[in-house]
Amino acid sequence: MAQSLTLDDLRKMVEGDVVAIRGRATLQPAGGPGDKVFPPSHSVEEKAKLPAGAKYAFETRRRGGEDVRCVLLDSVQSQANRMEEALQSLWEDKRIRLPVVAVNLEGVAPELGRVTSLTAPHRIADALLRDSIDSEKRLFRVSPLGKSFADATPRRAEPLFKVCPTGLVFGIWDSTGPKGGLGAKFARALTSEIVGIDARPGVKTSSRIDPTGIVTKAAEIFEAADAGETWTHDPKLAKKKADKPVKFGDGKTSEINHSNIPPTIEDLAGGVTVNHAEQTVVLSVATIRRLGFAEGASEARVVLCALGLLAVAASQNRGHDLRSRCLLVPTDGGLRLETVAGDGRTSPLHLGLEEAITLYNEAVKSLPKSLAFTSEPGEALAILEPTPKLGHLIKESRRLAAAGGDDGAE
Repeated sequence: MAQSLTLDDLRKMVEGDVVAIRGRATLQPAGGPGDKVFPPSHSVEEKAKLPAGAKYAFETRRRGGEDVRCVLLDSVQSQANRMEEALQSLWEDKRIRLPVVAVNLEGVAPELGRVTSLTAPHRIADALLRDSIDSEKRLFRVSPLGKSFADATPRRAEPLFKVCPTGLVFGIWDSTGPKGGLGAKFARALTSEIVGIDARPGVKTSSRIDPTGIVTKAAEIFEAADAGETWTHDPKLAKKKADKPVKFGDGKTSEINHSNIPPTIEDLAGGVTVNHAEQTVVLSVATIRRLGFAEGASEARVVLCALGLLAVAASQNRGHDLRSRCLLVPTDGGLRLETVAGDGRTSPLHLGLEEAITLYNEAVKSLPKSLAFTSEPGEALAILEPTPKLGHLIKESRRLAAAGGDDGAE
């Protein structure tokens, strides 16, 4: 029978022979076995002759001694982002104490609000933080807080631990800092991945019937000179280039979402059916154990392990709504954790969300003064503002996207 995990148990694991805590869950589509799900799609040259499902990450994996075609449903990177978002919710709700640095984007992108070191792609080393300034108008990377983690290494991890412990759990590479490629680099200690087993690509159909009966030849459509109007059919009111009206896309009414769209079939990204999906989670205690600290090494490692377990529990509590038409639900009780010793012995482990919160908070309280987290729950270590040049990039990008002038591709 799986035992509940106490702080003393976790301390013994970290100081003992446990090398990993792992978990596996079997998942099915919310619609039931056999229902179609949609994996993340990737860019391909669609003009080429490609097989069905070409936009998906298919690969062959070994299972039970046989080759089985599988498809990636959620990557390690995506799972890390979901776990960090779950941690941020707990932090915002003031249920946990955690060092977090925030960038206030209200002035340039109100819909984004704040981006934090928990939601920025590269955590504390992200360019959004690098190109922001503190309350004294200093660039983050030249402020005392921003410089504090620059010299962190796996042998001396406390500078990063005190400002971004999630960087030690999910990995970080400070490649855009003052040291460039020689900046602080830490391997991931926590990984999670969701894979569809025995996957078969499907097709996707699309069509639209315009209730007004507008047809594509009803008019030639131009970009309106008045930005507030977006489009016009009158060449006199159109934006001009070399004295000629600028077409809106290809000039058809379908470009402005009018007219019928004839039924089409797509098989490059038409979803998949799978026998089932599997989530695999591994928290490497061995990776955390290799991190060095001038003092309080055992306490810091226990906090990092507790933080990793909390991230897993918080993410599981949110469910697996991965994207449109890809909601997965667990079978057989969900994720089952177990410890793995150096000799391969395993032992079942039980840890619900509330227990994980308590375990983490107790671990944080046990930190020595030199490593203690100084900010209150839900309170940021610093709130930065974007530099004018960063603000310009954000505003201009949104303007171009709204005008359909940039799709984000190179």
